[in-house]
Amino acid sequence: MNILVVGGGGREHAICLAVSKSRHTDKLYCAPGNAGIASVAECVPIGAMEFDSLVEFAKDKAIDFAIIGMDDPLAGGIVDKFEQAGIKTFGPRKNAAILEASKAFSKDLMKKYSIPTADYNTFFDPKEAVDYLKTARYPIVLKADGLALGKGVLICNDFEQAADGVRVIMEDKKFGDAGNKLVIEEFMTGREVSVLSFTDGRTIKIMSSAQDHKRAYDGDKGPNTGGMGTFSPSPWYTDEVDDFCKKNIYQKTVDAMAKEGRPFVGVIFFGLMLTEDGPKVLEYNCRFGDPEAQVVLPRMKNDIVDVMEACVDGRLSEIELEFEDNAAVCVVMASDGYPVSYEKGFPITGFDSFDNENTFCFHAGTAFDKEGNIVTAGGRVLGVTAKGSDLTDARRRAYEATENISFANSYMRNDIGKDFA
Repeated sequence: MNILVVGGGGREHAICLAVSKSRHTDKLYCAPGNAGIASVAECVPIGAMEFDSLVEFAKDKAIDFAIIGMDDPLAGGIVDKFEQAGIKTFGPRKNAAILEASKAFSKDLMKKYSIPTADYNTFFDPKEAVDYLKTARYPIVLKADGLALGKGVLICNDFEQAADGVRVIMEDKKFGDAGNKLVIEEFMTGREVSVLSFTDGRTIKIMSSAQDHKRAYDGDKGPNTGGMGTFSPSPWYTDEVDDFCKKNIYQKTVDAMAKEGRPFVGVIFFGLMLTEDGPKVLEYNCRFGDPEAQVVLPRMKNDIVDVMEACVDGRLSEIELEFEDNAAVCVVMASDGYPVSYEKGFPITGFDSFDNENTFCFHAGTAFDKEGNIVTAGGRVLGVTAKGSDLTDARRRAYEATENISFANSYMRNDIGKDFA
């Protein structure tokens, strides 16, 4: 098959690598891709939101199957566009991608269908939000309703912080139109776990668990980022937790979306908080997590195209997901200053030491310069990933692998998985 992946980050690199190993893949394209993806796919200089150009390209190259990696095009309705053009596409349609595109929608859905989550209130007016916060319990969580690159969440310890957060989100529009609506919810405590799943709109199959590190600095300090590293599996995701979630969260979410006339086909990312009262949903995403995909997909035994086609064809019940009995750790090498401000364009060296079987270097923010050298082109630059017999072994291997990579202005956390390995 001729296959097109849409996106250009570390998640899409992990997807492209998996797809490149599929028995179904004859020719693989990625739009727009990046310097690392170029080693396994032909990169096409078309932006992920350029729907008409992407459809035209897909028709011209006789694309048999499209895979949408990013949240923005999914929320914008790219799957609808591709399907209208007769192109078989993996990912939720626009009316289902709202599960991530609107936090207010997802919270209302959970409330309606008794899916455990934090208590919340939704506000359209900043003054009403501030008035509510005057009598709220702290700490408290503010969430921009729409997509905000994983950064539209503020944890506030007192009224002053919260009132300032309302101003930043709703008035200053730090996250753009994502802040037109604000969700304020109770602060939950416990272990945070990420669980990815495949679904065909009826059946849901759970992938191996993962655990992300969102804060910029060691010790979970500093601002929220898109993710500074992750590991899989999570030691806190026990059989008991799995049983509870399968009964009270996973299937109920799929069924709820179907009942709402929004059948969900693709990947649902469940962000869970393991509270004293049991697991609760922190958030939904409508695609693979980034960097969670970088530790989950390398451990998956299945042919990824088999699984994705089964989702689109409505026969996921025929698939049994299988994962290696090991662990993986991903350490994000970022540009110093991320997520606030940082410089780009620094040459990167050291890629030759990765075998794409047990050690991986997933490119998140890279590009080619005029001379054809790979240079930094973003805040999160690389996801250096290694598999090992257990978390301790995988963590050691991942950090050893980072020593092979060199670029000016680099920064990484040194404690990814430290408390769990």
